[in-house]
Amino acid sequence: MMQSIRVQRQLELPTDHYWNLMLDELVDVDEERLQALDALVRQKERIAKAYNKKVKPKAFNLGDLVWKVILPMDRRDRVFGKWSPNWEGPFKISQVLSNGAYEIEELTPEQRSVNMNGKYLKKYKPTLQEIRIKNE
Repeated sequence: MMQSIRVQRQLELPTDHYWNLMLDELVDVDEERLQALDALVRQKERIAKAYNKKVKPKAFNLGDLVWKVILPMDRRDRVFGKWSPNWEGPFKISQVLSNGAYEIEELTPEQRSVNMNGKYLKKYKPTLQEIRIKNE
């Protein structure tokens, strides 16, 4: 039976010396793991920084008019198919809650109010037809 060089040298070493080398190797492995973990943390920070550069924070004030996304997002109007609207509104911000949540109310006479996360809202901009109607 042919032994590998590592096994042959292992048998030549005294037991105490062998265990000291193994412990030193374990310390080196731990250091390598810590270095790999540090590199991973730095990489995640770089990715987060690059992503957050392009993210525009949304903040709405009381009384702002907003669009609300139609939830669930996969619900479509069968008449329009894929051309059905993704947003509905306008809604009025009636209360600013914590963690980016808002209470919005309809502008209809019944004025139902709904709590929504800010990521499902966007600033309302009137269409040209609405502007023309107001001006007439």
